[in-house]
Amino acid sequence: MKSLTGTAGPMFACLLAAFAVLPSSPVEAQSRFEGQWIIDLNAFKPASDRVQISLRYESEKGGTNETSRLVAREQLKGLAEAQALGGGSTVQFQIERDAGAFNCEGWFRAGKGSGHFAFAGNQNYAAELRRRGYEAPSDEQLFRLALGDVSLALIDELRAQGYERSSIDQLVRVGAHGVTIQYIRELGALGYRVGQVDMLVRMRDHGVTPDYVRELQTLGYRELPADQIVRARDHGVTPEFVREIAAAGFKALPIEQIIRARDHAVAPDFIRETRALGYTNLSLEDFVRMRDHGVTLQFIQGIRQAGFDNISAEELVRCRDHGVTPEYIQNLRSRGIQNLTIDQVIRLRDHGIDG
Repeated sequence: MKSLTGTAGPMFACLLAAFAVLPSSPVEAQSRFEGQWIIDLNAFKPASDRVQISLRYESEKGGTNETSRLVAREQLKGLAEAQALGGGSTVQFQIERDAGAFNCEGWFRAGKGSGHFAFAGNQNYAAELRRRGYEAPSDEQLFRLALGDVSLALIDELRAQGYERSSIDQLVRVGAHGVTIQYIRELGALGYRVGQVDMLVRMRDHGVTPDYVRELQTLGYRELPADQIVRARDHGVTPEFVREIAAAGFKALPIEQIIRARDHAVAPDFIRETRALGYTNLSLEDFVRMRDHGVTLQFIQGIRQAGFDNISAEELVRCRDHGVTPEYIQNLRSRGIQNLTIDQVIRLRDHGIDG
């Protein structure tokens, strides 16, 4: 109950008093799917047509679940603006979905409300699913399809875009993971009709938004496979990073090279500052190799200050691998060991000569 009291605050005692006088809903008495609702009309400022609603309920397998999402204000049937924003009043309203309705009652004050809901499934929706070739949903599946707002229009959009017919459980996952009809249509318009509902859910789960796809396409990555664009998103390849890498002189690279650069912390600043030290002809893979082996800007500067001004990138990597530090070189020189090549210094280090 922590989230309920935390959101509703002092109104909770009033809410309990309100329940004592509210008539029992016949739907509530029949429903096995009920719980608490919390709504904050003030979550978006300035005022918008969207409302943040949280539904908290006990699962059939035990434990408490909570789902929170944005809904259009118009979906709150029977909730008057004056009631919701006033000084405090009991309310009764419905959240209508194709799969059924959440019949809500409770208390609102100054735009914040909480209370009890009972779900009533829509058997006409279940019949429409069967007419489209799906198996009959269980009562729990119907409840979860309503929670995720899996509308008949969404299901028809999947079919229109050529998606394989999914199971009811897959449709439940579509709703639970926030795949909306708008998301499906925008991705489809960008060329991503990925054929399988599970891949669509995976894209949504991994943060592949239409805006992300659109920006990558603007940068020249127009036909990336769905799994590759998920991989790019997972590895932190942002449009800004792609632009910065291009500005550093690495344009029109395969996306896998950019992913590799991002994975190995090849930042545009590292490229620019390394070039400023005279390393102007390195490939992106050279920078990756340097970062992999721990060659930092400080390390480069230290080796150069120790007397090896013209050391190559590959020699820097070898120094790092063999434990040759600027301090080690300075120690050798302080002991009178002078005029060595970098290969000789590495050999001394390999043989345990510490000066």
